[in-house]
Amino acid sequence: MHRYAYAFGGGTADGNATMKEILGGKGANLAEMARIGLPVPPGFTISTEVCRDYYEFDRTYPEGVWEQVDEQLAALEKLTGKTFGDPGNPLLLSVRSGAAISMPGMMDTVLNLGMNVEVTEGMIALFGNERFVWDLFRRLVNMFGDVVMGVGHGHFEAALDQAKEDAGVELDTDLTAEQLKAVTTRYLEIYKEHTGEDFPSDPREQLRKAIDAVFGSWETERAVKYRRIHKITGLLGTAVNVQTMVYGNKGATSGTGVAFTRDPSTGENIFYGEFLMNAQGEDVVAGIRTPRPVIELGDELPECYQQLLEIRTTLENHYKDIQDLEFTIEDGEFYMLQTRSGKRTAFAAIRIAAEMAAEGMIDKNEALMRVDPAQLDQLLHPMFDPEAPRNVVAQGLAASPGAAVGRVVFTADEAEDWVGKGEQVMLVRAETSPEDIGGMHVASGILTSRGGMTSHAAVVARGMGTPCVAGCGMLQIDGKNKTIAIEGKDVTFGEGDWISIDGSSGEVMSGQVDTIAPQLGGNVEMLLGWADEVRRMKVRTNADTPEDSVRAREFGAEGIGLCRTEHMFFGDDRISAVREMILAADETGRKKALEKLLPMQREDFDGIFRAMDGLPVTIRLLDPPLHEFLPHEKAQQQEMAELIGISIEAIRTKVESLSEFNPMLGHRGCRLGITYPEIYDMQVRAIGEAAAAVAADGITVLPEIMIPLIGTDVELAILRERAVNVMEAVFAEGDRVEYMVGTMIEIPRAALTADKVAEHADFFSFGTNDLTQMAFGYSRDDAGSFLPFYVEHKVLVEDPFVSLDVEGVGQLVRMGVELGRKTKPTLKVGICGEHGGDPASIQFCHEVGLDYVSCSPFRVPIARLAAAQATLRDDM
Repeated sequence: MHRYAYAFGGGTADGNATMKEILGGKGANLAEMARIGLPVPPGFTISTEVCRDYYEFDRTYPEGVWEQVDEQLAALEKLTGKTFGDPGNPLLLSVRSGAAISMPGMMDTVLNLGMNVEVTEGMIALFGNERFVWDLFRRLVNMFGDVVMGVGHGHFEAALDQAKEDAGVELDTDLTAEQLKAVTTRYLEIYKEHTGEDFPSDPREQLRKAIDAVFGSWETERAVKYRRIHKITGLLGTAVNVQTMVYGNKGATSGTGVAFTRDPSTGENIFYGEFLMNAQGEDVVAGIRTPRPVIELGDELPECYQQLLEIRTTLENHYKDIQDLEFTIEDGEFYMLQTRSGKRTAFAAIRIAAEMAAEGMIDKNEALMRVDPAQLDQLLHPMFDPEAPRNVVAQGLAASPGAAVGRVVFTADEAEDWVGKGEQVMLVRAETSPEDIGGMHVASGILTSRGGMTSHAAVVARGMGTPCVAGCGMLQIDGKNKTIAIEGKDVTFGEGDWISIDGSSGEVMSGQVDTIAPQLGGNVEMLLGWADEVRRMKVRTNADTPEDSVRAREFGAEGIGLCRTEHMFFGDDRISAVREMILAADETGRKKALEKLLPMQREDFDGIFRAMDGLPVTIRLLDPPLHEFLPHEKAQQQEMAELIGISIEAIRTKVESLSEFNPMLGHRGCRLGITYPEIYDMQVRAIGEAAAAVAADGITVLPEIMIPLIGTDVELAILRERAVNVMEAVFAEGDRVEYMVGTMIEIPRAALTADKVAEHADFFSFGTNDLTQMAFGYSRDDAGSFLPFYVEHKVLVEDPFVSLDVEGVGQLVRMGVELGRKTKPTLKVGICGEHGGDPASIQFCHEVGLDYVSCSPFRVPIARLAAAQATLRDDM
């Protein structure tokens, strides 16, 4: 029979850390901790294969699963000397999820399984601690009702709040045994009111339904959305971990906590975490009570704290990575419940990788592989201007670093709705829950009044790189009336009001605080320096101005892969000349207008060449259709008519004559260059003259002239000849500058006939935005109406305009490279679409042998690291 259940603890471990695919991350690491001798409560893991089969068999289980569960349960009873459901010596169990890739809080957990009225009475007699036992039972009813039966947690929370109010206490730990017994009775009533049935008294029924619920949580909306947001694919499902309960809520010498072996926000090598005395683990992560810093555990239970410090060192040395661990202490006895690779900010990831390499724990290559390139995006966004005034109205915990400014919304659904309408929002909640994942993903920042540094809000926000201030107790949030009051201050906020949060300091500020551009730090520069030593592909930038060029060089760009000349035409000082050229009646009139543009274009290129001293600059000649430069509104047409001195009727006639049913496939790109050659002649002359002038000043200039939208080799042959003639004419008047003439491969036919196109090209640059558009038959401007639906419903794995479609569009790229180099083995080939900054697309570019990728300036560091990782994977 196929094996579905694997034991751990009690001196045994059927699995190990390498078995995450089958045991999930939690199960594999529980087995590993047991294997290396750490104190782990015994239990067993039901494999992810069961989850896969559960959904393939229409939510039924493969043969043999429940028999193996019974066998494991019997072995657990023998090992512990306790019996599941026996009031005299009961075994209680927890049931937890755990996929191969960590998904914090997205799937379900149920604690204290095995309790009923008889077991409760037996445990009171056994332990002599009535309060503790009733606390266990009321937690079971709450979690089972919520997770298994769908009774909203808020119903139970309201009953608990009412009990605390009636008792005149603030914390649930202040309730007496009799009061907790009354709470449990009310919970059982709530359960029946909402389910129509009594709470199950059969422990095995509880266990089976809890296992059903955990497997069922794999396909909940929040879990599916989390996987989509984090691009998690290819997993079998979640495993289920059934484990002996240990009790952190047993009294003054019991507690529970969550800790990281290093600071997950900053990366500093300090022990970081929180704990609560007399509590169960969910109390810490759910943010229901504000926990204490883990260092204070040394004041409460010094021996346990010392043991925790030793385990911290053991785990980090064993896994050679920052660990996120969960522990429970029962009557002074220490237990490990979990360890996993810790979620961390980009800044922390880089610092940890760099320092672990310096410590000799890992090598440079491993350090490079430890940082997700996409995370670097967190470091490349604005931060608050230190000189800007700040009206600080509240102080919370600095849970996830960064500057965030947004308009207040109170629910995750509102956040998604507002952002869908183009708004920038701040999600404000008492505490977040897994159901909030969609709103958390789109929000600029997250602000909570409850919870600590390891709460759900803090952990998820850090993983996403979203600024977060948590546990801001000064906030009095009224979600019903959509208002926030600040305790002790005459300050209120309503829905839609602007607030700013500093996730690095925990400050909450009214209004919109000014931000400044980011600066890369020492560890970042060092890591990217290591990446530059490793990677094969060059990284260029897409830049249209000297300012963008300078910024890109600061980020490590090695040239410009796309300079879009049309952006230069929209300046106030030149748009009128462009329009005059378009409206001219003949070639003579067009040339006269182009003479006005020539010095402006020359100045544009001069500035960029100087900024990119010694680095190549690929300049794309005019690409968009001419109608984009003409005004379509009557008032603007009248203004232009008066400025140029022609009738408004002539302008309207020209606009109508240039209008097209599908301009993206119309009179644009090289087609303009062939029908109106004087336009490209002017641009090429400006390039040549600027290059010669800059070179005369001792600056190295490497111009590359790129002709767009080639569909046939004949088009390129015609335009290449004209470009070469113009450049040679320019250099005949002075010093010569070496240059290249190439083309953008963005039409499928050009890729399919790349061997012929290459006869006339010094380089290819794949314009994958248009290539994707034409290969799929999708309009980039209109596909937003259905692409999100396609991705959500798995018609497509990913938006092909975000990450390159390797299976289809990628084959056009591969074919273009192979055919082009068949004609010219030394043909330079790059990519300049948005995909040039996407790590998955960069991996493909490396595999097909591209020489460089080009992306926006702020994505250059991402591309540098992704290109290095692509090189390192060759040796794996």
